[in-house]
Amino acid sequence: MLAVTIDHLLQTYGYLAVFLAVAAESFGVPLPGETILIAAALYAGHSHRLDIVWVVVVASAAAIIGDNIGYLVGRVGGYRLLRRYGRYVRMDEAKIKVGRYLFHRHGGKVVLFGRFVSVLRTYAAFLAGTNKMYWRRFLVFNAVGGILWATLFGVGAYVLGDAIHRVGTIVTYVGIALASLAVVAGIILFRRRMGTLELRAEQAFPGPLETAPTGDHEERATPSGD
Repeated sequence: MLAVTIDHLLQTYGYLAVFLAVAAESFGVPLPGETILIAAALYAGHSHRLDIVWVVVVASAAAIIGDNIGYLVGRVGGYRLLRRYGRYVRMDEAKIKVGRYLFHRHGGKVVLFGRFVSVLRTYAAFLAGTNKMYWRRFLVFNAVGGILWATLFGVGAYVLGDAIHRVGTIVTYVGIALASLAVVAGIILFRRRMGTLELRAEQAFPGPLETAPTGDHEERATPSGD
């Protein structure tokens, strides 16, 4: 049923369907953006009614634009919610600073590699905004990840045909497994080094968060791990 619906969308709306699905998934709506990208590439190969180059270009642009919307939502709304209600889930100011510190150091990896993992692809941009990752750094990793993702899966589907579904499934499962291991390892490391991380985060963002410096000067002053 899903395949029939996607085929109908592609036949009716073409590139617009690809753009809207990928962009919506990127800013947090759980839509099958990757599935539609692959379907569009297959449709381009079978029918030649779509151009694979434009499929990749449209998907890349949608990924970048959608992620930036998700980043903005996280930066404005997600951060305010975390500051207001974080204490109810044991996220006091010290831990919020740790999250921001870790994202400033390693957020690029999350944004880049998260593009290839289904769950992270939907929420990585929002998390980057919530943790106030520097926008220019976010944009670089976001653009590289979006273009690589659209090119690999789009051209891969166009060249390999239906076999890309098996490849995509393997990549998804491997990505989920690696992401799960990373989360578990991160939680263990986080708990063991909480005191050290809180100290480093305080050094990076001294004083209350509302008055902590932001902008380009802070980006130069705070070392990056990416």
